[in-house]
Amino acid sequence: MLRVALTGGIGSGKTTVTDHLKSLNVPVLDADEISRALTRPGGPAVAPIIKLFGTSITTDRGELDRATLRSRVFQNPQARADLEKLLHPMIRAEMADQEKAVDYPYCVFSIPLLLETNRVREFDAVVVVDAPDSMRREWIQSRSGLDPDQIDAIFQVQASREERLAVATHVLHNENSIQDLLMGIDDLHVCLLAMAESKTRDVPTR
Repeated sequence: MLRVALTGGIGSGKTTVTDHLKSLNVPVLDADEISRALTRPGGPAVAPIIKLFGTSITTDRGELDRATLRSRVFQNPQARADLEKLLHPMIRAEMADQEKAVDYPYCVFSIPLLLETNRVREFDAVVVVDAPDSMRREWIQSRSGLDPDQIDAIFQVQASREERLAVATHVLHNENSIQDLLMGIDDLHVCLLAMAESKTRDVPTR
């Protein structure tokens, strides 16, 4: 199976891409979705996170206060490193478990922090969803209501646009219409199916 990493900065349009790939019946393993499942009420990561940061990051109902936790980790590099050290192995383990059930020529692994976690070499192809920083800032603010300082803090801890493009084998440009992006995804799908077929032919037989 061809293993394809999908990455891009916050607000670049990764969700639009993965949603369209799923509509094409492409299996997508999403690190963000797995993280949310791990940290939802009763999730296996909740108790370890509360133990790490204390009850100040919980709501009155004992659930994780995501806004408070996000503010804590983006203001404190050590707190962010501690959270990532806890969560990332759990996310990788769940992703690897889900991969076992995949039966398709290729599988997409949506990993926003692909470069930051040094995982580029694990994949046969790297797709970068790219959009100008100014457009990303507008989308983030309209979607999440974060203020410019909060957006700056997120940008500072993520790889730069140039760093992501430097490792890309394929780029989806998201700076025009949604229709243009969807057409680009369709073209990418055809390309990845061809790559998967080629990889299958190259596997030696006994």
